[in-house]
Amino acid sequence: MLGSLQSDLNRLGVQTVAKGVCGACKKPIAGQVVTAMGRTWHPEHFVCTHCQEEIGSKNFFERDGQPYCEKDYHSLFSPRCYYCNGPILDRVVTALDRTWHPEHFFCAQCGSFFGPEGFHEKEGKAYCRKDYFDMFAPKCGGCARAILENYISALNALWHPECFVCRECFIPFVNGSFFEHEGQPYCEAHYHEHRGSLCSGCQKPITGRCITAMGKKFHPEHFVCAFCLKQLNKGTFKEQNDKPYCQSCFVKLFS
Repeated sequence: MLGSLQSDLNRLGVQTVAKGVCGACKKPIAGQVVTAMGRTWHPEHFVCTHCQEEIGSKNFFERDGQPYCEKDYHSLFSPRCYYCNGPILDRVVTALDRTWHPEHFFCAQCGSFFGPEGFHEKEGKAYCRKDYFDMFAPKCGGCARAILENYISALNALWHPECFVCRECFIPFVNGSFFEHEGQPYCEAHYHEHRGSLCSGCQKPITGRCITAMGKKFHPEHFVCAFCLKQLNKGTFKEQNDKPYCQSCFVKLFS
């Protein structure tokens, strides 16, 4: 058609000059021309390689020497957000061997965005520092909160150093020495108190010989007459008002 038009115009004395060869149909261009990617095109032939819609003056992208409209280029070639699977058109976060929209990269537990401290990874998911340690860090045997730094290992558990104290009086152990009762650490005095092995006379632990009387335990030297303070034998005392007396003092005081 172009060839016959040129011939007709030439016969009428009108000289035509081709503006180039169309990069699509390979024919000369006499009218409007699109110049792109170092080539010339008939406007109707400069189309998206994928959807075949005319690009005209709209933005386009080039890939492997072929033009694509903006929509199809991003759909076909832009990185995908792991969260929404949509194309990433602008800023991108690369983490966990994946790409993300910045607004879609957040803590898998609480949904908050990550601050300067970054994130922690577990089984392919990103967590903020607080949730990561709350969910996955070992827990203290005393307060049950996450252990983040130094710890003490004892009684088949881990402890914050400040939490590894007597469970009764909460006093730290001297030189790390403690007593265990039902899985919990105690100082010596409270260990014997829980075991019922404190002397009722001096309130100190009984570690050797013991006298049991009146439902209590005594060091032998502390099982004495409440009046004259002479040492008693288990079978030779009298009880009055939950106190032990020797035979003579009992007669003297209560007969």
